[in-house]
This record gives sequence, C-alpha cells and structure tokens, in this order.
Amino acid sequence: MIETIDLVERFRRRDITVGVIGLGYVGLPLCRAAADAGLRVIGFDVDPAKPEALAQGRSYLSTVPPSAIAGHVASGRFSATTDFARLALADAIVICVPTPLTLHREPDLSFIEATARVIATTLRPGQLVVLESTTWPGTTDEIVRPILDATGLVSGRDYFLAFSPEREDPGNASFGANNTPKVVGADDAVARELAVLLYSAVTATVVPVSSTRTAEATKLTENIFRAVNIAMVNELKQVYDAMGIDVWEVIDAAK
Repeated sequence: MIETIDLVERFRRRDITVGVIGLGYVGLPLCRAAADAGLRVIGFDVDPAKPEALAQGRSYLSTVPPSAIAGHVASGRFSATTDFARLALADAIVICVPTPLTLHREPDLSFIEATARVIATTLRPGQLVVLESTTWPGTTDEIVRPILDATGLVSGRDYFLAFSPEREDPGNASFGANNTPKVVGADDAVARELAVLLYSAVTATVVPVSSTRTAEATKLTENIFRAVNIAMVNELKQVYDAMGIDVWEVIDAAK
C-alpha cells in the first residue's frame, strides 16, 4: 500500500514525469502539451527514427512545429527513446498505440497487449497507467489490468489505472492537445483523481466519468456519431445535387 495523499499532492504540484508510449499523431502532441505545461516528459517508440529526429529538434508531424520540440529538448524537459526500461522513471504512463482493424473488421489489440507487457516489466508502486487507444468497452479492465496485476501489484492499491480516449480533429487548426476536452474514466477514486490532475495540467477541460468502461464507450459513441453524420451528409448530397441544391450552403445555414 502506498501513501496516496503524498502521491496526489505530487500530481497536484505537477512534480511528475510523464511517459508517453507511441509518438504518432496522438502521442507526440500530448508530449508537447505536457512539456508546455511544465511536466517532465519521456516519449517512447519502437521506431528508432522518431526518437532520433526528436533528439535533433526535428518534427515529423505538421501539427507539432520543430521549434516546440527543440526548445523542450534543449531545456531537458522532453526526451525520446526506444529504451523502455526508462518507463520506471515515469510517474504517469500514457499508452497511445494504434488499434487497427483486422481483416474481419475487428480491433487488433496486439499493440495494447504488447505495450501492457512491456509496462509490466518495470511497473512499480505509485505509477498511474492510462490507456488512450480507441477500443471496445472493457479493454482496460479485461486486457490491460490482468497483465499488470500479474506482476503482483494490485490496481487501485499499488498502481492506478485509467482510460482517457484520444481525441484528435485532423485538419482543425483551432483545437489541439492543449484545448480539446478530455474524458477521463477510472474504476477507483484515487486513479480517477490522479488522471484528472494529469490531464488538467495539459488541457483546459477535463470530464471525469464513473468507470473505464464508460470512458471507452464515450469514444466509441463519438466515432459512431461521426460516422452516421458523414454517411447522412453523403446521402443528402446526392439527393440535393439532383434537386439543384448546394448541400454545403444548406449545412452552413443549418449551423
């Protein structure tokens, strides 16, 4: 059993190191936002080209300018590596790995499972682990937690587990990691509080929910809502085109 009061206070003071696994279009902007907020950040990726570029102050994403990376690297606030043993240094570990669809249109959780096993090799008391990867409700509790609990440490007592769905709006320059509202769900009060404190340092609005499953379902619902809207507009466009109506003018007016 760890002293949760001291742990919560450290998160509140932002005296923590954040480890972000997966330096793609979700993970790298999160690293930048966390470093901007004054947190110490270590980025992890299996592709050595990414840490190499970042160490030189170069960015491979248009949404993260090189100047933002170079400044944090020079100050020592941000570093990137392929050495996953350094996960032991992180107080909060955020998983931002992909969940592509299989040939049968089912989510491939192999990246999540592999990442959880890597975390388990260095997991220590007092760490917060947050899954951000889009997946089905129950993944955090049924896939990630058993792998981490197999270390002998217990979720909610020794380490803490939460889910906060990745939220990116590609092409929208008005919203980034620092001002996009974040949903946070956990199955115990301490994990939820730690996750809320973590993301409150990074973004302006945090929405806590009652469980990891609720947070996972939130992301799924958001994706479904977007897909239905896109399908509906595609259908309306064909109908309106046949009627000589500009669908985009209709949408702008309907706003």
